Amino acid sequence: MRLSPRTLCAAARAAWRESFPLEGRDVARWFPGHMAKGLKKMQGSLRLVDCIIEVHDARISFSRNPLFQETLGLKPHLLVLNKMDLADLKEQQKILQHLEREGLKHVVFTNCVKDENVKQVIPTVMELVGSSYRYHRGEHAEHCVMVTGVPNVGKSSLINSLRRQHLRKGKATRVGGEPGITRAVMSRIQVCERPLMFLLDTPGVLAPRIPSVETGLKLALCGTVLDHLVGEETLADYLLYTLNRHQLLGYVQHYGLGEACDDIASVLKRVAVKLRKTQKVKVLTGTGNVNVIQPDYPAAARDFLRAFRSGLLGPVMLDCDLLQGRSMEEEEP
Repeated sequence: MRLSPRTLCAAARAAWRESFPLEGRDVARWFPGHMAKGLKKMQGSLRLVDCIIEVHDARISFSRNPLFQETLGLKPHLLVLNKMDLADLKEQQKILQHLEREGLKHVVFTNCVKDENVKQVIPTVMELVGSSYRYHRGEHAEHCVMVTGVPNVGKSSLINSLRRQHLRKGKATRVGGEPGITRAVMSRIQVCERPLMFLLDTPGVLAPRIPSVETGLKLALCGTVLDHLVGEETLADYLLYTLNRHQLLGYVQHYGLGEACDDIASVLKRVAVKLRKTQKVKVLTGTGNVNVIQPDYPAAARDFLRAFRSGLLGPVMLDCDLLQGRSMEEEEP
């Protein structure tokens, strides 16, 4: 008999961790400092644009780069929360209210892979531009919009989706599952004929100082930095802690584990065995070297992260604690 997720949850909850160890983790080392140069280039291009579209991952709606709003805030601002298909949006209205309190009144949720809600973007931009002063751009018939965001949230995917929707054309920018695909502020890319509109694709820019280790881990889970900078097993452990904490046990059924577990070594061992990810390790004994078959923990961690990022473990809202007004740092004594 297969146990329901609720039964599995109740059985395992007593052994789940109350907190995740955050001390001793060097967040600054995870995020390259050269990104400030990209932000400076964006500021220099502000006079050429009518509006800013900030693209962000819907799973971390509040863990954004505050510098976009602070330094580029002279222009009308639209927040596009992409990857909505991977996010748990049961509390969508509360998310919008929270963002409005932060000064973000114009928000669109999208799934650029399937072009969901993308048709809302250009009409919203036109409404924002129409109700604002265009400064010295009033004589220009075309509109130019800058696309900003942290790495790997789907900026290029949005541009390509808009081109499919409005121009019936293919990719204009390269798309990848790793941060850093777009490395320089590019020339203008047309995305619409009527109205005539061009977008500027920009490199992903993270804040020079991440406010907390917890925020850094959330950003890393969503692929904004290369996994090895944080550590694949560390990320897998934080993911396991988060899923269990919020009773999201899709990983149990996905990997056929039988029950929930809060010990990352045990989970990765079972995942490795399930996927036949093993490695030969030489062990020195009294009689010489002996080859021992061991689970490939890094390979299992990579698969665990990949399954999460592709939605195979179910929709997740990593920022739900912020929505409820608390964080791990606040909970720790």
